[in-house]
Amino acid sequence: MDPIADMLTQIRNAQAVQKDTVDISFSNLKYEIAKILEKEGFVEKVEKRGRKARKKIEIALKYDNKIPAISGIHRLSKPGQRVYKSYKDIGRAKGGQGIVIISTSKGLMTGKEARKQKLGGEVICEIR
Repeated sequence: MDPIADMLTQIRNAQAVQKDTVDISFSNLKYEIAKILEKEGFVEKVEKRGRKARKKIEIALKYDNKIPAISGIHRLSKPGQRVYKSYKDIGRAKGGQGIVIISTSKGLMTGKEARKQKLGGEVICEIR
């Protein structure tokens, strides 16, 4: 099982049926990914809910005239096949319109931030 892929699928499916929010089981990695999505303007709001075993991440989805802000979201590095790139090889998603999320030695960040700090790492996912 891949919890990151499950999270991305839950977001994709919720937007397909025009839901306002989606609840995802909590982990620090998922929360950091959600915060990056919020910072980059792909989702409205990200909040932690609940305590201990019942912790959830509530993500308020963003739409523009009923068109989802996220047009494509997919996992690049998988548990069975990890994808690592140096900062020179990190590409731009959708010609600069989207983002690539990278796990570096200094934490999760977008591909643009990783290139600026000259950090490579594991390419988690691409959002368009």
